[in-house]
Amino acid sequence: MAGREEPLLKKVYYENCPGCRQEKLLEQRPGIPLMEFFYVWIVVLCAVLPVSSLFPFLYFMTRDLHIAKRDQDIAYYAGYIGASFMFGRALTSIFWGVMADRYGRKPVIMIGSVSIVVLNTLFGLSTNFWMAVITRFLLGSANGLLGPVKAYATEVCRKEHHAIGLSIVSTSWGIGLIIGPALGGFLAQPAEKYPKIFSQNSLFGKFPYFLPCLCISVFALAVTISCLWLPETLHKHSGLKKEDCDSSDDIEATPNCSELKEYVKGSEKKGASSNESLLKNWPLMSSIIVYSIFSLHDMAYTEIFSLWALSDREYGGLSFSTEDVGQALAVSGFGLFVFQLSLYPKVERILGPVTVARIAAALSIPLLQSYPFIAMLSGLTLSLVINCASLLKFVLDVSVATGLFLLQNHAVDQHQRGAANGISMTSMSLFKAVGPAGGGAVFAWAQKRQKASFLPGDQMVFFMLNLVEFLGIVCTFKPFLALPKK
Repeated sequence: MAGREEPLLKKVYYENCPGCRQEKLLEQRPGIPLMEFFYVWIVVLCAVLPVSSLFPFLYFMTRDLHIAKRDQDIAYYAGYIGASFMFGRALTSIFWGVMADRYGRKPVIMIGSVSIVVLNTLFGLSTNFWMAVITRFLLGSANGLLGPVKAYATEVCRKEHHAIGLSIVSTSWGIGLIIGPALGGFLAQPAEKYPKIFSQNSLFGKFPYFLPCLCISVFALAVTISCLWLPETLHKHSGLKKEDCDSSDDIEATPNCSELKEYVKGSEKKGASSNESLLKNWPLMSSIIVYSIFSLHDMAYTEIFSLWALSDREYGGLSFSTEDVGQALAVSGFGLFVFQLSLYPKVERILGPVTVARIAAALSIPLLQSYPFIAMLSGLTLSLVINCASLLKFVLDVSVATGLFLLQNHAVDQHQRGAANGISMTSMSLFKAVGPAGGGAVFAWAQKRQKASFLPGDQMVFFMLNLVEFLGIVCTFKPFLALPKK
């Protein structure tokens, strides 16, 4: 009738669809889904621990594998082991994203956590260089966790809680980058560090780098078991059967089967057309490119900070011990946890993710350039200042990442999120594979120019990092970065 408008397509729920069950649950439960966010937390932590845990002992492990003929070549071969994980992940991230869109988030997450249990254990038992490279490559190839879990974090909560969900992803990632090196540093070579507990003739004496890998694998096993109760969020409307229409007791707002068929047909058509245009989705692709640039900066910074803190003062470093570095990272991890879960969602709601990312990246530039001057301090003052600076830097970096996570997940519909995050992981992994090699090369070059008239020593290192950060800021503006339609 004229003057009366009804929606052409009513909201329907398919009885056997896990995604529909999840949406119904969200309508009935407006609060923050604490249990689902806990799953997000532990899955991300499980995914990131193997990434960073080897860096404190990688040099010594490569030396003990006797692949390098000279000590000067150890770092060269260590770079292959370190880069093999990211290279493997870059090759398969899109595949795992597509699998998550086709078969569900849960099976991909389960496969990834099981692969960590097996392959990370084998890496700790490596007896030669090629075994170490291959196990790390396979570990990266099978580690398809992070892309699906980023999609999952936005699907288990209402839209007003998306910032919290993705804050949990980035916070858990950041803390994993702190806990991982701590585990590797304190638990590697236990027979030498703790001879009263571990004998040289024991398993941990024969395989000095097995203990940190074993601890991470045990944690991954616990995550795998807990994920058996992980609720699926993917909508599965294909294969509609007559009996599904006849028994619609649990389906709300479903007046007849023909309407449900139209809903399913529309969803499938939308999914087919959108998959073809995923790479043409500029709001998605531009946010992925910007995210990759900042990821390159973050990975290079992570390596350079440890090298700078451990290097001798005559070369502009801090002459820190591994315990001092661990303390600084521990303080950063705790502060990061508090900020991301309490303050970031409120700030993002007021300013928006892009503005927050720009401000955080801009503040990072003067902070980084102050590091060489912080090295002039000593004693308790140095300890307090570097702890505060490290905390602030991690908070700024994760704020940038969280904002870009939000843009990526809002740029696509649910049936695309797995593949979209797979593309993001591929791009990010390639950039992060370049980060350690580039950062190490720049640091080694800067150490040789202590008497240069322009940006001597480590000042050049942090200047180069700031150039990458500045490029990322520029790319957050139009016309490069396109915002997703609301």
